[in-house]
Amino acid sequence: MVEDGYRVSVLAPYDEVYSPKLAALGCEMCDMPMNPKGVNPISDANLLYRYYKTLRQLKPDISITYTIKPNIYGSLAARWLGIPYLPITTGLGYVFIQRTYITTIVKWLYKWAFKRARHVWFLNNDDIDTFRNEDIVSSDKIQQLPGEGIDLNRFKLRTGKREAAPFVFLLVGRMLMDKGVREYVAAARMLKQKYPDVKFRLLGAVWEGNPATISEEQLREWEREGVVEYYGEVPDVVPHLEQTDCVVLPSYREGVPFTLMEGAAMGLPLVATDVPGCREVVVEGYNGFLCPDKNPEKLAEAMERMLNSSAEQRELMGKNGRTLMEEKFDLKLILEQYDRTIEAILSNKK
Repeated sequence: MVEDGYRVSVLAPYDEVYSPKLAALGCEMCDMPMNPKGVNPISDANLLYRYYKTLRQLKPDISITYTIKPNIYGSLAARWLGIPYLPITTGLGYVFIQRTYITTIVKWLYKWAFKRARHVWFLNNDDIDTFRNEDIVSSDKIQQLPGEGIDLNRFKLRTGKREAAPFVFLLVGRMLMDKGVREYVAAARMLKQKYPDVKFRLLGAVWEGNPATISEEQLREWEREGVVEYYGEVPDVVPHLEQTDCVVLPSYREGVPFTLMEGAAMGLPLVATDVPGCREVVVEGYNGFLCPDKNPEKLAEAMERMLNSSAEQRELMGKNGRTLMEEKFDLKLILEQYDRTIEAILSNKK
């Protein structure tokens, strides 16, 4: 967008890694602190006011938002200011997994916020069905974006076979219960009894402040037990994927998960739960295996199927996954959809 001549302002909580990178690209950074999981109405009202105040100062031609609170409060602020806005629902997250009274409030807020949106984008069909069936957003506004895209130049198809070594499973993601980390560890514990040389690795940050966070102390305890290897957060996942035989994601719900797209792009077979988002990327028997969520026994069975598949079968699944990424999830295709939509909204505004 910067290269195309747009002035790009980014409203987000300051991040010590990505904020400087975005600024270096030429984006105007506007710190927008928020507690993404907080439910304090005073705090959220303050966030809405800050969105309104900042957008009124910036006077953007279009506002594009992601994740629950920006989608709700950023959309409301843009609506009140008469700014065209495009909310992108990247996944429904823990609010729709838990199904509490908070879910009812959030659905009402979504409906209110999206009422004047030109379009509302979703990453998977399940989320579309949820919003349509519960009458949160009208069907004429709904469009699907097939994920946020994968850079196929960065995540290249792995060529050649990995050197003879113990088989390696890898789960990449934030260390949250919603990502199925506990089920993964339980499945690893079962399989270790039968396949003691197999490696089960975890890669990702501990997200302090999230009620579903798995503590580093717990992760290190599992390491001492000899069940998993925890590598923490790393700046580049590619070297770890190069030393992996299968990517696993036993998540409870996703938008369209990058971790599975990255593995598929590099030609790795996948094991994932048969839940929204994951089943957009994993086609049973084609590029991996699916299993029920919250079920360590079934997860272990799917992982054992992968272990017992021949090297040729796993290689074919990996190639199939790469083909799927090229045909549906290539970042170039996603950027083209952004360009078409932004140009249409701006043309209509004129």
